[in-house]
Amino acid sequence: MLRLLQIELYKISKRPRTYIAFAAISAIVFIFQFAFKADGESYMNLMLQNVQDSFSLDKTKAINGYFMCYIILNTLLVQVPILVALIAGDAISGEANMGTLRLILTKPVSRTELILVKFLASFIFTVMLLVWMAIMALFVSMFIFGVDDMLIFRVKGEESQILQITKDDVMWRYFAAFGYAAVALTVIAALAMLLSIFAENSIGPIIATVCIVIVCTVVSNINVPIVERNVKPWLFTSYLVGWKGFFYIGTTEDGEPIKGSLENWPAIRNSLYILIGHIILLLGISVFLFRKKDILS
Repeated sequence: MLRLLQIELYKISKRPRTYIAFAAISAIVFIFQFAFKADGESYMNLMLQNVQDSFSLDKTKAINGYFMCYIILNTLLVQVPILVALIAGDAISGEANMGTLRLILTKPVSRTELILVKFLASFIFTVMLLVWMAIMALFVSMFIFGVDDMLIFRVKGEESQILQITKDDVMWRYFAAFGYAAVALTVIAALAMLLSIFAENSIGPIIATVCIVIVCTVVSNINVPIVERNVKPWLFTSYLVGWKGFFYIGTTEDGEPIKGSLENWPAIRNSLYILIGHIILLLGISVFLFRKKDILS
């Protein structure tokens, strides 16, 4: 199985679309970094316009590497599912399109092993994409902007909040957030691979995955009671942004931040359980359907 995984990773490394994903992330991150380096103070003035009188802030220190990474992740992690689908959506359909799927299955490889290897390769690609994002969005931003205490702008209910996290309490939160994001994006990989079983070219599964993510995301943001009660809890997109919970710091009764704390760890934990459940379900369906599938190409 290890040999199969090595072959699959080699195939991924030879596809141009693999490097398009890394290039896209680099370009988006660079644009953000350039814009904030050139005129980040205007953005801070916009975000602080309602609290200028009650909140004193050195804006040059507020725009630091930790803050930049948070801003970039808020934008980029919405787009990354498309990049994950580019690879995972090609897992089975790409082999069918090239006419190699039936040839592979003539080897002493079970269909279950093939699905698991394809899924594992997609997972490794997803992790590599996130590692690259961490290097570009976090570590390069730290080099360009330096480090200081981190500000989080948050809307809770009908009021806006500004949370401050000390610089010695930030890094572990980013490691946890990227770990959560890896689980969330693996759901997208599992979905794209499932759809690839039904197609003989990769375009269909990729587009279908993106459409499903978009539709589910829109539904997840509909604030209608009947939808919130009966639909949202079942949609994986309702939990994709759960990584933000690692930056919502707990406070005392007097409103003082508690270093090293999380405001709602049970909610983060339950979101992880639900996402892992989606992965197991989608992967199980993929194995079941692929074992029943007639291979004609």
